[in-house]
Amino acid sequence: MLVAVVDELRRQSRSVIVRLMLFGLALVFVGACARIWVLSSFLEGKINNLASSQQQSTASYVAHDIDEKIKARLDLLRRAAGSLPLAALDDPTALRDWLKRHQDIAPLFSRGLMVVRPDGHEVVADYPERHRSPDFDVSSRDWFQAALNSREPVIGRPARSSLDDEPMVVMAMAVTDAAGRPVAVLSGATALSSPGFLNLVQGNRIGRSGGFLLVSPRDRLFVSASDHGMILTATPPEGVNPLHDRAMAGYRGTGVTVNAAGVEELSAIAAVPTAGWFLVARLPTAEAFEGVRDLQTFIATNSLMIAAFAVTVLFIGMRRFFRPLTEAARRMHQMADGHVELAPLPVHRMDEVGELAQGFNYLLGKLREQEAALRASEARMAHMAHHDALTGLPNRAMFHDRLQQAIDRSERGGALFALLYIDLDGFKPINDTHGHSRGDEVLRVVARRLSGLLRKSDLIARIGGDEFAIILEVEVTPAGAETVADKCRTALAEPILIDGLRLPLALSIGVAVYPQDGRDAQQLIVHADQAMYAVKRGAVRVPAL
Repeated sequence: MLVAVVDELRRQSRSVIVRLMLFGLALVFVGACARIWVLSSFLEGKINNLASSQQQSTASYVAHDIDEKIKARLDLLRRAAGSLPLAALDDPTALRDWLKRHQDIAPLFSRGLMVVRPDGHEVVADYPERHRSPDFDVSSRDWFQAALNSREPVIGRPARSSLDDEPMVVMAMAVTDAAGRPVAVLSGATALSSPGFLNLVQGNRIGRSGGFLLVSPRDRLFVSASDHGMILTATPPEGVNPLHDRAMAGYRGTGVTVNAAGVEELSAIAAVPTAGWFLVARLPTAEAFEGVRDLQTFIATNSLMIAAFAVTVLFIGMRRFFRPLTEAARRMHQMADGHVELAPLPVHRMDEVGELAQGFNYLLGKLREQEAALRASEARMAHMAHHDALTGLPNRAMFHDRLQQAIDRSERGGALFALLYIDLDGFKPINDTHGHSRGDEVLRVVARRLSGLLRKSDLIARIGGDEFAIILEVEVTPAGAETVADKCRTALAEPILIDGLRLPLALSIGVAVYPQDGRDAQQLIVHADQAMYAVKRGAVRVPAL
């Protein structure tokens, strides 16, 4: 039962009706995809431009607000350091009252103000007053060292307070005497969560799941964030977020990137120049392009409804239109599957079905003709692949194959075989003087003469322009190989007659015997080649033509 169902499904899958239905569905699908792609690309571009512009405006506004608040604090420090009475450095009570007045007038530093000696080991005064351990020391703090080395207010690395672990940032400026020497450092600390400082970053979100990040490239630190868990955490390493890497290098603008958590975001980056920080306003693209996704869902749903309607119409209509083709298709399927003998289809009438059957019958005849021609061509190609086109002898490829076979047989049976390497002496002058056509005929005559000397078990091959090789396998001895070489020389002793010309030739033959002259093909060929050249050097020159 199951086999029958599978066969029916397989037959239906080959049906013209099914294919036309699938074609119709494909058109609907392609149309839907095209609409989704075109509209989505268009809307995404528009929404991206609009959202990017809005994100950039928001980021620039918040960054400007932060920058102004930092400037106000730095200006306060600059004015206070310039007006601090140096005599009060020796009167902690008077200095604390002075700090209190400034803090009451402009309470910008939520954690208070502090004056420290230049060695960093002694707090002269602070307001509000805090109880610190006797070994309190700020000499190694970055803001302290930076303030001593600068004549402008500086911003330290945001960190957690050693007293209550609250995130804060310290700003400081050196207090100098009339000679410009630092006599103290005035610092103010602000909690990152204090009202009126970074509240726009920490207290706001963009959309449902977006938000802000305030980054210090110098410290590679998230100074503040809408997600409070990211405050004072390290920025991701290079390579995790390409847009973040560009921002760390100085880029300010918008872009789409994938954050360290793997979420794709639309981000806008604005500078906070006074602190050397930058602000990122980010919104997941899934939320930014939510309208586009809704449109895609609508188009996909609409296309499915159209496809269902198209399938119904096609199924009912095509079965009626193509019923005459069913029998012809069934017969062709049976022949293709081998259930019936391959034979011409009957032609009952010359309509579309008759033309199809007649075309099949014509194709069947052509296929049989081509099959016969292909078999003949394969035979010719096999011969050409292993034989020299000029002489008809085996070529270099077949020679190497037979040589390896001879080595393998000798290794198994222990019998000797010999390799004769032959070069024609005097062939080049024939080619140069009488032309290549006569040279080709000389090579054919040489091939016939040498072939006539050999047994069926031997092989002669043309392996180069005027080079031949012979493999002697059956009952071979070194003396027997030399005898065959002498016969070859004798066969070429008589000049070759071509177009009334007597063309003298001689042979230089090198002999190698397996295994005494080499145990692999390369060693045998090298030995025979060297022996041949030794003969050539000692041979008598062929008379000039």
